[in-house]
Amino acid sequence: MEGVELAQRRLVVAANRGPVSFHDDPSGEPVVTRGPGGLVTVLTEVLRHHPGTWVAAALSDAERRLAAEKRAVEVALDGEEYRVRYVAPSADAYHKYYNVVSNPMLWFIQHYLWDLGRHPDIRAEEMDAWHNGYLVVNEQFARAVIDEVRRGPDGRRRRGPAGDGGDALVLLHDYQLYCVAPAVRAACPGAFLHQFIHIPWPQSDYWRVLPEHIREAVFHGLLGNDVVAFHTRHYVRNFLRCCADLLDLEVDEARGVVRYEDREVWVRAYPVSIDPASLRDAAGSRRARTAERKLRGRRREFLLLRVDRLDLSKNIIRGFVALDRFLELHPEFKERFTFLALLQPSREDVEEYVTYRERVERLVADVNTRHGTTDWMPIELRIQDDFPTTLAAYAQYDVLLVNAIADGMNLVAKEGPILNRHDGVLILSEYAGAFEELGAFALGVNPFNIEGQAEAIHRALVMPPEERASRAAMLRRVVEENSVEKWVQAQFADIAAKLAGGA
Repeated sequence: MEGVELAQRRLVVAANRGPVSFHDDPSGEPVVTRGPGGLVTVLTEVLRHHPGTWVAAALSDAERRLAAEKRAVEVALDGEEYRVRYVAPSADAYHKYYNVVSNPMLWFIQHYLWDLGRHPDIRAEEMDAWHNGYLVVNEQFARAVIDEVRRGPDGRRRRGPAGDGGDALVLLHDYQLYCVAPAVRAACPGAFLHQFIHIPWPQSDYWRVLPEHIREAVFHGLLGNDVVAFHTRHYVRNFLRCCADLLDLEVDEARGVVRYEDREVWVRAYPVSIDPASLRDAAGSRRARTAERKLRGRRREFLLLRVDRLDLSKNIIRGFVALDRFLELHPEFKERFTFLALLQPSREDVEEYVTYRERVERLVADVNTRHGTTDWMPIELRIQDDFPTTLAAYAQYDVLLVNAIADGMNLVAKEGPILNRHDGVLILSEYAGAFEELGAFALGVNPFNIEGQAEAIHRALVMPPEERASRAAMLRRVVEENSVEKWVQAQFADIAAKLAGGA
């Protein structure tokens, strides 16, 4: 962020979830905790480089009270300082926006999860959720962003070039906010708008699942930005081809440009990563060291690991089926390993996720019954959110399995190699965004090929030590060289270039 003009721009970030969570304790006093998820981590890095306001949905009574004040609140937590502005949709509007449209409709489309022979059925309920949920909440976000752009440091409304956003930089994030940018651009034509999509972008034919007016609203919404950003070049190509196929727009694939109305919208790839130093600090905590001692005391010859949310896109069931097949093909490995599956509960109010969890639990029981002994079960399943245990397992694994059907990036594939001390082998789905960076040094797998995944497990376990060490070293090197700080700097550099009239 070298340019003086960019350095002086007011920053407004918008994402569905905030960087902190406010809740009332039993006495009625507000309690502040860090917000969940990797998005908080990466956007915190953005705000370190360029302090600004974070606009988020109010998800608790305490946050709804803050939203009613229609102003940002400043909070310090764990050495970070945040300025947060909440919007408070009605419970009905938020349910329609989040649980009917964003999840599962958009999430399922963008991760190729629909079984198109049976789902989805887009009926009156979904149409209502789009118009009276998704668009309503996006409008509320847009109003809050516009208000923040127009306010000065003293909290007063500004007029002239400042009032129209001439000194503002607006960073919108993810699939919940596809329709925010046009309203902000109309009200604040001087603001620079940048939207990052953290999940995959499918090919154009899959977008035809949506009714034409909904999919066109998604694309026109994103093209209201100056820059549309993704994690991989593959998603960039898909988006550009969608603009040509679905909207008949002029696209320059070589330059990564869509010509829209009287503007050029840049479409770019910035692969997100992690902060290795912060991760190592967390791994050195007392709780993480205690968890690792327990893990070492119980481990067998080999530790296989997966760390995932309990999400259909993570392909958890096929991973366990592949382990079952591996044991059928290589019974000599029985009782020599543990497959530790650390799964975080996810979207437990969405029917498909409840059913998926039940299927995972049944399959684990079946595999353990079929192959286990009186003192050994091949799979140790833990459904919980336990970061210290995750850090401990990263340090100890011999094989890390990431076999997602579709994944915007997958930071587990980057976190594991940074902390691992066993020259662990990464088995990585070619459908994960991280494959563009790490695939050359991992064992790549097709997530639908059970035989291939079983063979990859065997290959990882019998791999010569020198090959294991070489692959592990290169994985660490790639992650170290492409840190989350570099991710932030690359985006700010392009924003400055576009503001300067770059092509």
